[in-house]
Amino acid sequence: MPKIYDNIENHLTKGLNETLKLSSRADFCVGYFNLRGWGEIADRIESLTGNYVQEGEEKVYRYCRLLVGMQRLPFDLLQEAYNRDDSYLLDQAEALRLKKRLAMEFREQLTVGTPDDTAEKYLRILSRQLKDKKVVVRLHLSHPLHAKLYLAYSEDSRVPIIGFLGSSNLTMSGLLKQGELNVDVLEQDAAYKLSKWFYDRWTDRWSIDITKELIEVIDESWAADRLTSPYHIYLKIAYHLSREARAGISEFKIPKVFENELLEFQKKAVLVAAHHLNRYKNRPNGVLIGDVVGLGKTMVATALAKVLEEDFFTETLIICPKNLVEMWECYVYKYKLHAKIISQSKVQKDLPNMRRYRVVIIDESHNLRNDSGSRYRAIKEYLEENESRVILLSATPYNKSYKDLSNQLRLFLADDADLGLMPERYVQSIGGQIMFEAKHTETFIRSIKAFERSDFADDWRELMRLFLVRRTRSFIKNNYAEPKNGPGRKYLTFSNGTRSYFPDRIPKKVEYHFNPNDRKDQYARLYSDKVVNLINDLELPRYGLGNYIIDKPARKLTKDEEVMISNLSRAGKRLMGFCRTNLFKRLESSGYAFLLSIARHLLRNFVFIHAMENRLDLPIGKNVVENLDDFLEDNDMDQDDNTTKISFLVDENEFLRRASEVYNIFSHTYSKNFLWLKSDLVKSDLTRALIEDCRILLKILKLAEEWKPELDRKLNALVDLLTVKHEHDKVLVFTQYADTAHYLGHQLSLRNVQKYAVVTGDEEHPTLFAQRFSPVSNDKPELVGTQDELRILITTDVLSEGQNLQDCHIILNYDLPWAIIRLIQRAGRVDRIGQKAEEILCYSFLPEDGLENIIRLRSRLTTRIRQNSEVVGSDETFFDGDPINISDLYSEKSGILDEDDDAEIDLASYAYQIWKNALDKDPSLAKKIPDMPNVVYGTTVNKHEKDNEGVIVYARTAEDTDALAWLDKKGRLITQSPLTILKAAECTPETEPKPRLDNHHALVKKAVEIIKSEEFNAGGALGKKSSVKYRVYMRLDRYCKENEGTIWVTAELKKAVDDIYKYPLKEYARDTLSRQLKAGISDEALSELVVSLRDDDKLCIKDVNEQSAKQLQIICSLGLRPLMENV
Repeated sequence: MPKIYDNIENHLTKGLNETLKLSSRADFCVGYFNLRGWGEIADRIESLTGNYVQEGEEKVYRYCRLLVGMQRLPFDLLQEAYNRDDSYLLDQAEALRLKKRLAMEFREQLTVGTPDDTAEKYLRILSRQLKDKKVVVRLHLSHPLHAKLYLAYSEDSRVPIIGFLGSSNLTMSGLLKQGELNVDVLEQDAAYKLSKWFYDRWTDRWSIDITKELIEVIDESWAADRLTSPYHIYLKIAYHLSREARAGISEFKIPKVFENELLEFQKKAVLVAAHHLNRYKNRPNGVLIGDVVGLGKTMVATALAKVLEEDFFTETLIICPKNLVEMWECYVYKYKLHAKIISQSKVQKDLPNMRRYRVVIIDESHNLRNDSGSRYRAIKEYLEENESRVILLSATPYNKSYKDLSNQLRLFLADDADLGLMPERYVQSIGGQIMFEAKHTETFIRSIKAFERSDFADDWRELMRLFLVRRTRSFIKNNYAEPKNGPGRKYLTFSNGTRSYFPDRIPKKVEYHFNPNDRKDQYARLYSDKVVNLINDLELPRYGLGNYIIDKPARKLTKDEEVMISNLSRAGKRLMGFCRTNLFKRLESSGYAFLLSIARHLLRNFVFIHAMENRLDLPIGKNVVENLDDFLEDNDMDQDDNTTKISFLVDENEFLRRASEVYNIFSHTYSKNFLWLKSDLVKSDLTRALIEDCRILLKILKLAEEWKPELDRKLNALVDLLTVKHEHDKVLVFTQYADTAHYLGHQLSLRNVQKYAVVTGDEEHPTLFAQRFSPVSNDKPELVGTQDELRILITTDVLSEGQNLQDCHIILNYDLPWAIIRLIQRAGRVDRIGQKAEEILCYSFLPEDGLENIIRLRSRLTTRIRQNSEVVGSDETFFDGDPINISDLYSEKSGILDEDDDAEIDLASYAYQIWKNALDKDPSLAKKIPDMPNVVYGTTVNKHEKDNEGVIVYARTAEDTDALAWLDKKGRLITQSPLTILKAAECTPETEPKPRLDNHHALVKKAVEIIKSEEFNAGGALGKKSSVKYRVYMRLDRYCKENEGTIWVTAELKKAVDDIYKYPLKEYARDTLSRQLKAGISDEALSELVVSLRDDDKLCIKDVNEQSAKQLQIICSLGLRPLMENV
């Protein structure tokens, strides 16, 4: 009686191995062969002694012959097979094509799942057995063959052939794990017939030998018995991480009008950004072009808009600062871009009625970093309503607080959009994902809102690389400039052959005499401790009016009054802090600007005192009340509003007289510029506080005494620099304040300095002055050498954004900003593409003997401001970046004005450049690296801290997002930061490969478990709450429960809902349902739609093979083993 092997009571593996133990050779015929299943019989195959067998006309010595009859065919080949009729004849070309395609299927087998030690061992044994001819494999192509036959031959004369026949394929499941039905065949007549049957198919002309192909498959896989170059693993990581850059470069074309206008690195930025803007089908797309100052972001954005216009027939809306409108008009006209331009200051008025633009450029987007501003809300509402592609431009994407940064991204990102990564450092700091979910129950861990919980710079840098195209000057010099190696200045070459060199930024000091002990020294009087203490004693009641509103007014407030008082209360501390900060900054700008500001404060305080004493309405600036955040972003609070002319008075009665005149001007000529607050709503304490502040301010004026420009040593040093040291050079003078700029301009005029101009925020046409000062770089050669050309340009930071000023190579910082980034940005105004000078001279004014006094002053101010609770909200304005090291400026330390290094490069550009540089050196890598199979691994020496020994794993999730993990040798997660991991994996062609860590595969498996766990935790079976699957299921589940027992809830609907819960949606279903949800489909129509999709087999992915294509895929891994270990 035959014995049954069902893998339950009797396992086929045991019966087959026991038989092979007594055999000399074997023949197997199976429909499907899994290479990893070979481990179940490999040892017994090794012990076979072999024998001669007849194959056609010759005898061949064989050990084991394996005939694969069906294998899993690609869908298109199966379809062809089903459509063939009986007259179809297989030819040699078709056989070779099938052989090649099916060999690829074996290759893909080894990319499924995680590697392990046992599988690696037996795959290497199989490779050796194939090479030694102990195993020969043929593929039967005459017809689909689904047989499962195992024959063992021995020298036993009684039972020379033993067969096993049934349902088990040569796979681990078929031999061991899966319920099957097989029987042994001991009756020799039957066994002989089975042997004859095998012989006929083995010797069929269309049974093709694939032994060589299988050897190549194993020897090129992760299981190969050789060491893989770590450099190749490193490039494989870079190759895959750069796919967005490569996709953009291959997917889009630079418009012809820009072919000769853009440099190579700019073209790459355009193409990569174009890919960013077309990444997602079901949600708005955005990109932040953040190249540092001077690399041509405006050109890149214009070319990008032109790409979208030509490919998708879009039109563009450009939102920019007021001072850049004219510049953008020039670009739009020159490149024939279908675009409309509006100023950021007009968006509240214009956008609500604006027609749809499918592309929106927001220039200097860091100006919109506060989501409380009315401008921000107007722009965000427009973008959401029109689902526009968004192009943000900013050289300082990390400008101030991280919340400012997220607000820029949320212009196009939904709060719960799945970003594919979490704030890793923050999550680790609070104890992991479980603690995050417990602490922030309403926040999806991979959303922008989750990142807003983090104060870790690394988290924000990782987030920005998803949306950022950013290159630094050093990155461009290292990767795009000539000469590539060796000495000589670096340069870029334009299409017409002209070169643009990279100059060095040279910090220089301008010293002026300063004696802190000299009572006659004007600056010594201002920089005294007494002045600083007086400023700090100010109550600033006009800026904290909310504190002086009567708690219980005697009358009912109007609606407008309620709104005004509410806004005043909200503005209070922020305005007070901003004002105090402003005074401190002006103290350093220039004595004249500081004293002018004090005088303005005095006069405006007396205007309020006049109104209070006469029971008149109080004038309050509209922007201060209605658009506080925009006001703080835009205004120099003490700038002259042309309604008053200020002189340095020190008499209270004279101020009161002037205040009466000014109040009359405010209430008549300029009444519409103000909101008017009834004085009966204000406490009498306001008058007392105003008078006390006025007396403090008058003390400051008396201490300063009369300001005499001829004794202004700082001004005199400037004039000497402009008229002696650089009398023939173009010079760009920066100051923070319009008052200082106008003061300097007026004094230059009095001293007969020619060909200068002053440009501040009040100037209607700043671009015209930029063109007159720098005609060559602004394509205005007709201005060169004329009376209209300027040699000296004095400006506030109104020209520190967007303008081309590179005809000049000398910058003067008349006053020092408190953050080094401001100096770097100013240097970038002239250190731009097209600069001809070898050096950019960056002058800073410093007192020759008072350096310590300045440093001490800043230290005291810093401490005072940080300790003073009234400055809540203004720190970001005062301390807007890393502080300047004044000692470095004083010593003219080289390099301090250079940008940061390549740590700020976006990931796609960084990875692409690694890949491109490798190809430039070795073009053969273009085929070698992409052809490397997935799951491949290598090992190198750990160059990092000892605790970082372990394994780097790179995988791609079912959603096709990159997932990286770096585990230490104990399986603990080090980081999942893609850039950190890419840098940690860095190797050279000379890097020596090492044997793998003993637990390499176990660590890879652990990493995969971590990644899968994150995928599952992102939303469980239904995914996150914003997903189409979640929303459809929740709506239909509720619909079924509410209508249970009615004709509307059919068995088909219940099955469809159940499928949605259990299986992934097909792409067609996801897109269709998303559109209908967005269109407001009813529950009844939605139920009919999903039933229809299910009937047409378009709803869910149920097929195992189809689902497996969407499983996590290991790309590669790199082991980092100890440095001193003997290997």
